Amino acid sequence: MSLIEYQPQQIWLKEYPIRYAGCRFNSRMTIVRLDNGSVMVHSPCEISQKLKEEIEKIGKVEFIIAPGNFHWLHVESCQKAFPNAETWICPGIEQKAPEMCFQWVLGDKPDPRWEKELDQVFIRGSRIISEVVFLHRASKTLIVVDAIEFIGPETPDTNWLLRFYWKYVTRMWSKPKPAPEYQMSWKNKRAAKKSFERILAWDFDKIILSHGDIIERDAKEMARRAWYSLLKYKQKA
Repeated sequence: MSLIEYQPQQIWLKEYPIRYAGCRFNSRMTIVRLDNGSVMVHSPCEISQKLKEEIEKIGKVEFIIAPGNFHWLHVESCQKAFPNAETWICPGIEQKAPEMCFQWVLGDKPDPRWEKELDQVFIRGSRIISEVVFLHRASKTLIVVDAIEFIGPETPDTNWLLRFYWKYVTRMWSKPKPAPEYQMSWKNKRAAKKSFERILAWDFDKIILSHGDIIERDAKEMARRAWYSLLKYKQKA
C-alpha cells in the first residue's frame, strides 16, 4: 500500500502488517511535513526504494522519530534511506537497542524547529513501556503509538488469535485502551495521570494511532475513556 494523504499537504500515513506474540495486525507510520518543507518520519516502517521515492516527493526528511520503546525496529532501515536525517528516540530505546545510532532523546519539550507546529508529552509511570505522544496543532490531531489502541470488527488484517485475545483476555475489542503492556505495568500512577492530563488539555479532535482504527469522532472523550482508570487515581494519604 502506498502512502495515504490524511491531512492535505501536512500528514501522510502508511499501514503495514506486523506479528507480535502470534497475533497478526497492522501498525501505522506517520509522515508530517512542517511549514518549512522539512519532513518528519514518525514510527517508521521498513523503507523500500519505492517508498523512499514517495516520501522524497513530500519533502526532505530531516527527522526520524522513534516515539516508543516498542516502535524502533525499522529505524535503521529509515536511516539508510535518509542518512542525513537526525534520529530522535523515546527514552528507554537506548537500553533495548544499545547499538542504535541516534542524535537526540525526546522529552516533554518540543525541539525549537517544530515547537510551533507540534507539541509533545513523554508518558511517565510504566515500568515496561515508554512513549512520547505528539499533537499536530494545525489539524488538531493527536499522534500516538501505544497509549491508545482501538481494534474492532472494522479493523483490517487481524488474525483469529488477535481477535480472541482482544475479546476474551484483554477485553479491549472495540474499546479504546492503552496497550496491554501499559495496563499491566503502571508503577507510578500519579506520574501517568499527570501525563494524560497534559495531553487532554490540548485541543484535538482526531487521533492517529499505530494499532487499530483512527479516531475521528468524539476523540477527546474516547481518550478520556481509554485513560479513565488512571485519570480517576487518587493518591492515598
